[in-house]
Amino acid sequence: MLREIDPRRIEATVRRLVSFGTRHTLSAQDDPVRGIGAARDWLLAELRRCAHASGGRMTVELQSYVQQPAPRVPVATRITNVVATLRGSVTPDRIYVVSGHYDSRNSDPMNATSDAPGADDDASGVAVALELARVFATRRPAATVVFAAVAGEEQGLYGSGHMARTYRGRQADVQGMFTNDIVGSPATEEGARDPYTIRLFAEGVPTSETLEQAEVRRSVGGENDSSSRQLARFVRDTAENDATGMRVRVVYRRDRYLRSGDHIPFLQQAYPAARFTEPVEDYAHQYQDVRVVEGKQYGDLPEFCDFGFIARVARVNAAALWSLAQAPGTPRNAKIRTVALGNSTELAWERGPEPDLAGYEVVWRETTESEWTHVIPAGNVTRHTVDLSKDNVFFGIRALNRSGLHSPVAFCAPQP
Repeated sequence: MLREIDPRRIEATVRRLVSFGTRHTLSAQDDPVRGIGAARDWLLAELRRCAHASGGRMTVELQSYVQQPAPRVPVATRITNVVATLRGSVTPDRIYVVSGHYDSRNSDPMNATSDAPGADDDASGVAVALELARVFATRRPAATVVFAAVAGEEQGLYGSGHMARTYRGRQADVQGMFTNDIVGSPATEEGARDPYTIRLFAEGVPTSETLEQAEVRRSVGGENDSSSRQLARFVRDTAENDATGMRVRVVYRRDRYLRSGDHIPFLQQAYPAARFTEPVEDYAHQYQDVRVVEGKQYGDLPEFCDFGFIARVARVNAAALWSLAQAPGTPRNAKIRTVALGNSTELAWERGPEPDLAGYEVVWRETTESEWTHVIPAGNVTRHTVDLSKDNVFFGIRALNRSGLHSPVAFCAPQP
């Protein structure tokens, strides 16, 4: 599957999106060649072409709503996501989402008419989602995988916000979401390059946590154990290998300073979510009008992108998504039973619905460690006692199927 990811197709996608001149959210929606409407229609056609190869398992839709006037949206504006859903063959109610945003902007966030090529930000991320849709369409993942090109990101995360709220309104079981935003260049400081590293931002204390929940967390620990950080650890463990050729640099932050991405609305809806982005952004190119200075062209143009790098980022996404979809889901309601004093620890959790479930493993680490360091087989049970004090270490539970694939870890919180 990873070998099928094609940098030439990724380049073609980026160049085609740039060819629409601007994809600003407030640009024309009914012009067949320029503006966000033309980009939307092209993406819809491309994803339908992917779906044609799926034998009916992939469906494609335009997910629209009208955003009323708000900051950076001066008039009521239709915002449309283009969404392809590949239904899982075993546990279809379990969902994983990968996205990029297809809207763009130049140095003026309200300029909807001038060119805003948006090759790196974020045709690169859309190209990742589109290429994954093509490659996944001929496979049968056990869980459902969603490939999305969302709009309205530059104006305020509007498209992804609508998508996340829609899932929450359906009580959908979204167990992981990745946004690929600015994944086109391996440039670093002072003109250097790091073509084999991708950053993955993952928040700690959940955005959706209540004050009461936050107080419990402060009292018992687990500040480094949000579902998003468990998801990020899973990505690094499954996708940082010779097959992808990439290092996944996990950053324990929700996002960069003064910035935000399409994973944040999913975090606000209590879904695990994280952001892929390039090693260091080149602000000389980002959010600039296309211009020439001293013979050098500036602007977010295709020439700024490294398509081999984007393909490797796509392979990281593919490895993580396929592993997530084929493995069991993350265990629910993992708890430490605290009804009695003692120097052993009783753990409990809910059994998952997967028909090929083989059992569970307890993982643990010292409270000063950031990674799980020990694994204890627990068997095909929903309760296990460990001969370690709950006062001294952190515990987690992960599910295992008969193929040997394991889920992300569920952190064990104290049961009142």
